[in-house]
Amino acid sequence: MTSLSSFQQVSASDRDEEVAHLAKALAHPVRIRIVRLLLDKQSCIGGDIVAEVGLAQSTVSEHLRILKAAGVIVGEIERPRVCYSLDPSRLLPLADLLERIFEQDSQGELTGPDCYRPREA
Repeated sequence: MTSLSSFQQVSASDRDEEVAHLAKALAHPVRIRIVRLLLDKQSCIGGDIVAEVGLAQSTVSEHLRILKAAGVIVGEIERPRVCYSLDPSRLLPLADLLERIFEQDSQGELTGPDCYRPREA
């Protein structure tokens, strides 16, 4: 399991690569739906994911492959099925970036006069 402190010790270039890799893996509505499904259910059999998503098994398999390659999910073989679950520790690089953005925003550090103007509610 990767910790946030050990991630922060990695070079900025490596962190940027990891965040970009994660963002690319998550950059599709179906993959976000799969992540939300696994978040709600803790784990899912591949066939259940296909039924929930409502797409062809081959399409869902490709989305699962991309998420698994990025480490966002893990798949354990339980013959004859594969049981998928999230690996939250792999999302730490993305969580760290988002946390830093929101922290600076909450402290008023991102309110440059010309570059950033929050939307009026």
